[in-house]
Amino acid sequence: MGHKEAEQPVMHADVIIVGGGIAGLATALDLARGGMAVTLVEAGVPGAQASSANAGSLHAQIPHDPFRTLGADWARRFQPAIRLFIASIGLWQRLEADLGADLDIRFGGGLLVAVNEAEMAEIETKAAIEREAGLGVDLIGRKALRDLAPYLSERAVGGAFAGIEGKANPLLVAPAYAAAARAAGVTIISGAGPASIAADGGTYVVAAGNQRWRAPRIVIAAGSESGRLAAQLGTPLAIDAVAIQVSVTEPAAPLVPHLVYCASQKLTLKQAKNGSLLIGGGWDARLDEQGRPQVDPANLAANLKVALDMVPALGSLNLVRSWAAFVNGTDDWLPIIGPLPDHPDAHVCFVPWMGFTGGPAAARLTADRILGRPPFFDLPPDSFAPKRP
Repeated sequence: MGHKEAEQPVMHADVIIVGGGIAGLATALDLARGGMAVTLVEAGVPGAQASSANAGSLHAQIPHDPFRTLGADWARRFQPAIRLFIASIGLWQRLEADLGADLDIRFGGGLLVAVNEAEMAEIETKAAIEREAGLGVDLIGRKALRDLAPYLSERAVGGAFAGIEGKANPLLVAPAYAAAARAAGVTIISGAGPASIAADGGTYVVAAGNQRWRAPRIVIAAGSESGRLAAQLGTPLAIDAVAIQVSVTEPAAPLVPHLVYCASQKLTLKQAKNGSLLIGGGWDARLDEQGRPQVDPANLAANLKVALDMVPALGSLNLVRSWAAFVNGTDDWLPIIGPLPDHPDAHVCFVPWMGFTGGPAAARLTADRILGRPPFFDLPPDSFAPKRP
């Protein structure tokens, strides 16, 4: 006679966090430091998805491509996100000391480059909106740009410079957060597989595989999976996973001290501490037959051409590696942070497109709300509240 496998006991916590990227790990750490018993459930390896596969940029300026396509009215609606990024960079400035780890964080400033006067006019309009949100942005003419960034091509006619922007090494950040969270008492469950959530009698049950966890509060910090999980509590969120690709060169002598963007085409460029240059900008990758992101050779060539057009000295360097990964996005580019409608103890912690930059601040806002603290920076109530479509 067969027998039924014994059901695993339900494990309890004060808060369960679903998702082990930077947003989830940072939320777990903040809550544990606030005195809560926290369990974090991650489908795979903590930090192994978008949190480690991105290019490591620390942004605060409005990305130029959506500004051009969505317009100035959208940019004004985006201003609370600028304030979030400014506050998050403030946390990044203290993060190595906070986590006790070298994260290769550098703040050389971010430089958005124009190659014609029409782009300069767009940059000037955008910079005014950014200043309204509290971001320090300087407009730079051709001569000042040449003095600031002599590595740039003669095609560059000017740009905008935001001194607080910078970079970090994404391969180091999530592991450092995970180590600090464990040291603070967080239970991290890795390799759990896809999770589901359900409300049950004033608590929430998270299930993955044959394991279940129960808590009076949950945080959904699962990147592109956050929309699916929120839908299980009645609020589907329009969150997409978009495959993009990034490349890195061999180490070189110091060349590019800034985070460089290009207004005319998609480009992010920065130099790591070891001298390697990271080249990205949101170029699409392709998907293989199993739906996994793969480098698109045509877009790789286009991305490298833009980089060479901006910084000709890159032509002497060998490319070491290119990789593709999913990033998490929304059409309006706005963060989703706060409790779900009808579920005041079920929180979403999600920053699209620039989640590497914004993750620490989104986590702190989430922890502030759960712990009953005022938000750590001045933000109108419900600025990023999840909404039903």
